[in-house]
Amino acid sequence: MRDLARSWHEAGTEAELRRRTGSQDDLVYTRVQDDEYYTVGELTLGGITVRDGHGAILTALEDQLGVRASCEELITRALDRDQDHAAWGRSAIVLAHRREQETWTAAETLRADADPSRRLFGAELMRLFELFADSHEEEFSVLAVDALTDWSAEETDSAVLAEVLHGLGSYSGPRAEAALLAHVGHHDAGVRRAVAAGLGTSLDSTYLSEEAREALLALMSDSDTDVRIAACLSVGAVGNGDFALTDAMAALLHHPERRVQLVAVYGLALHNDERCVEGADRLGQPRPGFRNEEAGYLDAAWRYQWRRNDN
Repeated sequence: MRDLARSWHEAGTEAELRRRTGSQDDLVYTRVQDDEYYTVGELTLGGITVRDGHGAILTALEDQLGVRASCEELITRALDRDQDHAAWGRSAIVLAHRREQETWTAAETLRADADPSRRLFGAELMRLFELFADSHEEEFSVLAVDALTDWSAEETDSAVLAEVLHGLGSYSGPRAEAALLAHVGHHDAGVRRAVAAGLGTSLDSTYLSEEAREALLALMSDSDTDVRIAACLSVGAVGNGDFALTDAMAALLHHPERRVQLVAVYGLALHNDERCVEGADRLGQPRPGFRNEEAGYLDAAWRYQWRRNDN
């Protein structure tokens, strides 16, 4: 299996497909979901359909077989694709689980690269170093937070900056919060989404600094829908019953988009605010095709209702 994946990867999916079919016709290319987080390309030619995830398959098989590909090779496999591709994601995950100096040095080298795509991969590596840490005191977690905090003040590419800020979102600390707050008014919606998703992180689930509170109130009225959603989810997770925050979430119950209304219902339920019940009733049952996603938000309102009635 490993050798077959390697042969497809090294030949290139299109080239190998043409070799096997003998066809020089135009191929049909689409992007399809590979798993919950990543996508792959799907190529059809001469009645045969294949997907271009062989690099990801090769990386996964090597990991299971205990075959250690070099940092350089895994980085090359990732950068052969884009950030949403399974080959990128699998390489990043395998490398980030190597808690060792060689991999950390590779991430630092990528940070200094002139190519934004290489910096983007370095930022994701650092984010995963922090995310996979057993504790915030672990060596590579500390290194990652320090590096990402400094990096956030220097990065000029919006996509890279957003990834850097996402890396600070799971870390509770004043330096990380200050780095996020510095970009509340950034021109790029992706950066503001990263800020909204990262603010409010704390070991104390009811604590929110005044600066973060004001920023989240502003972000819940952002012009970008996804920024509003991220801010509402962060506010919901705080769960401290702050009236200004709950009123801001309640205002989103009347947003024209259903997905915004859903997160508002969810956030209000986490704050034990009875307005979540009316909001959930208006939304009704989860829609076909979105059942799992919507049920998770609506269930919170129904659980609140049960708690209220039991009392």
